[in-house]
Amino acid sequence: MIQSFNQNDRRVLKFPAVHPCEGISPETLLSSLITLSSSICNYQSKFFATQRRNARETIREIGILRMFFEEIQDRGLALSYSIVLCFSELHITFQKIQFLFEDCTREGARLWMLMKSEFVTTQFRVLIREVATALDVIPLNLIDVGGEVKELVELVAKQASKAKFELDPDDEQGARLVLSILNQFEKGIEPEFQAIKQVLDYLGIKRWSVCNNEVKFLEEQIGFQCSDSDEKEVPFLGSLMGFMNYCRAVAFEELDYRNANQMVNSETISCLNPEDFRCPISLELMIDPVTVSTGQTYDRCSIQKWLKAGNMLCPKTGKRLTNTELVPNISLRKLIQRFCNDKGISLAKSSSQSHDITRTIAPASPVAAEAMRFLSKFLARKLVFGTVEQKNKAAYEIRLLAKSNIFNRSCLIEACTIPSLLKLLSLNNMSTQENAISALLKLSKHNIGKTQIIENGGLRQILEVLKKGLSLEAKQTAAATLFYLSSVKEYRKLIGEAPNAIPGLVELIKEGTSCGKKNAVVAIFALLLSPKNSKRVLEAGTVPLLIDILASSDKAELVTDTLAVLASLAENAEGAVAILQTSSLPLITKTLQCSTSKAGKEYCISTLLSLCTNGGVEAVAVLARDPSLMASLYANLTDGNSHSSKKARSLMKILHNFHGTSTSELMASAVPHERSVHVW
Repeated sequence: MIQSFNQNDRRVLKFPAVHPCEGISPETLLSSLITLSSSICNYQSKFFATQRRNARETIREIGILRMFFEEIQDRGLALSYSIVLCFSELHITFQKIQFLFEDCTREGARLWMLMKSEFVTTQFRVLIREVATALDVIPLNLIDVGGEVKELVELVAKQASKAKFELDPDDEQGARLVLSILNQFEKGIEPEFQAIKQVLDYLGIKRWSVCNNEVKFLEEQIGFQCSDSDEKEVPFLGSLMGFMNYCRAVAFEELDYRNANQMVNSETISCLNPEDFRCPISLELMIDPVTVSTGQTYDRCSIQKWLKAGNMLCPKTGKRLTNTELVPNISLRKLIQRFCNDKGISLAKSSSQSHDITRTIAPASPVAAEAMRFLSKFLARKLVFGTVEQKNKAAYEIRLLAKSNIFNRSCLIEACTIPSLLKLLSLNNMSTQENAISALLKLSKHNIGKTQIIENGGLRQILEVLKKGLSLEAKQTAAATLFYLSSVKEYRKLIGEAPNAIPGLVELIKEGTSCGKKNAVVAIFALLLSPKNSKRVLEAGTVPLLIDILASSDKAELVTDTLAVLASLAENAEGAVAILQTSSLPLITKTLQCSTSKAGKEYCISTLLSLCTNGGVEAVAVLARDPSLMASLYANLTDGNSHSSKKARSLMKILHNFHGTSTSELMASAVPHERSVHVW
């Protein structure tokens, strides 16, 4: 059996070649060699931004060997054990060559391959020498192929052993030019546009989306190195990323929207369940999730310790592991990073520093810092003096730059971009409004950004977008922005008093998408931290809409956030009455039983406890008649946290008292302020 690796599961310039199994049949090995050879030769039609000469020579030699393998296959020749061994070595080398070709043509890696050109050239040289070594020991006289093919193979063997795979002078010159530009940035000198264009032209970066792919690749490499606690190249990667960010905004006038719209997802406060991101072994958020042979995912550090201790059973399923291979779960890793960026959560390995968004408080390097300062001033000028199209692009660039980088946010705020972005909200252009409100959302995560938005009269304009935005995306982003503004106590009061704020959020719950509903619900939750806003939320008719979400939504996190709002409203008598009037007690208890979220369960218990305390004896009576409720509460005593368990005990005590005493005694001891509410 011959295994293969997905390109997305492999780190760049790492070549995890797999040795063919000892019992592999010669026919299978030969067929796989032909497939590998063909795959390598197919790169002839692909674009190599660097290493063009070395790639051409390698493809030529592999192409000749493919003819050799095909003739052996066509003639049905038997292969001796020694030949199979030589072919196995060639198979390993061909895998590495294919990996090298993947990296040289990898989307977004052009600049990095240029700066690594000396190392990459060495890899070409080493791998072709390995081909030559394997060919030298193949007993060609024992293989009955045509004389012309034999001569070609012998020629390849000689050429491979003597071939000079050298650094391309053009690649060397291009790398030097990049270093010169980085040096100018570090000295606080803005580089000449012609020098920047020369680098981009050499690498074939001719569109905004291609340049953006370079930024995304470099950002991904920084994340990999930080999670591996191997940060020696992070400053250089950060410098290159700063350079590419600058190029993307300055060198390209137009967004190629077909690709650009896929770059940024709809703005949501969060649509992810953090409990899905915990390692089953450590119960901590996974930093480097990997999948084992049973299909279960663990944090790499935890499962490696498990395996090192001699355990060959899957910790979660108890099934025997067929191998110890750990396959990176790239998709889950990105989801975890997105969640942590949105929440500002610090992910830290034991005995290492945090590697989430908090590491972006300071720039990755002096080059990155200066490039960002120049870029912020450039974008600020475009927002003021540019055409409508240029203003739209500038807002989109800010939206990207401020997405998950604290230093970038501070530079953009310092460059006074917020007043200009607020003015764009009133333009009758859907794309511009979406980009402007999304940029403001990102900047509102910064404390100074919140202050500038409010001091520049931004609340009125954001509320106008919430009410009359040109798209649902703009409205739900406005709701998310209100959530971040509400983190400041004075602004919670200010927003709550605005006539259109809470009604606007309630309207979004009615008409919005799942993400729009989520943003509105979470914004309301933030506003409820100010007690005076509770009455306004109730008067806006929020409770029936929240109950409808519980009854109909299949989005786990939306349900959890809805429960959080209900729990908050139930803490006062008016809120408890409003909830009980919807006859929702059975629905809440059912949610408690069905929810897989620990936070959701806790909110359910908190809501039920508050309803019993503030809602009167009828609420207690309804809950006491539900035999399944007590089992759910008992389960929470062992599975829940201490705070949740404490609430469960309090609710169990009320229910036990109801069963053991008269209604009047219960109300005298447990519910001093009796209220009569129809709850069934």
